[in-house]
Amino acid sequence: MKILRNNSSFSVLSQHFGSGLKSTEEKAERQQKAQSQIDFFETKKAGLKNMQCGSLDEIAQKLELFHTYEDQIAAVKKQYNQEQMMHCMDEAQERGEKIAEAAKELEPKTAEERKEELVKEALGIEDGGMLTEMLQDTLDEETLQETIDELSDDEAPLENAEYEEELPEVVEQEKLTKEYLERQYIPIDMKA
Repeated sequence: MKILRNNSSFSVLSQHFGSGLKSTEEKAERQQKAQSQIDFFETKKAGLKNMQCGSLDEIAQKLELFHTYEDQIAAVKKQYNQEQMMHCMDEAQERGEKIAEAAKELEPKTAEERKEELVKEALGIEDGGMLTEMLQDTLDEETLQETIDELSDDEAPLENAEYEEELPEVVEQEKLTKEYLERQYIPIDMKA
């Protein structure tokens, strides 16, 4: 019996869209560990088929090994099932904690708590207070505008000179392109 199916669609979806819980990651590790142990004992069991027996003692020893491997496989499966039960309990506890945190955040605040938050926000004590944000935005806008003004004043004469030098070349290039396109154009008479 295989415990882990690597290529199943559920396995792929749970890997990419899993809930991200720690217990889910541990579950995958336990599945892999249990499956590798089961595969090991199944391989040993399959190796018994190739074992040659010449006497009754050898047959008894082979049979004893077979039962030992079967017992080991059953023990691994039992351990995995117990771990799965614990996993379900851990997962339920984690989800419960997340739900409790979300519920606590959604609880209505008292008037006193709201006043404290407004005071902190207005004074800028809290990170990202309204005043801090507004001041930062204004400073950024003023600095940006000053920088733009300085750059445009400094570069205006240079840009005009560059454009005047490039202008005849651009006009010539446009003329050549237009002539080339006119030569390539062949009208089609639809009436004929």
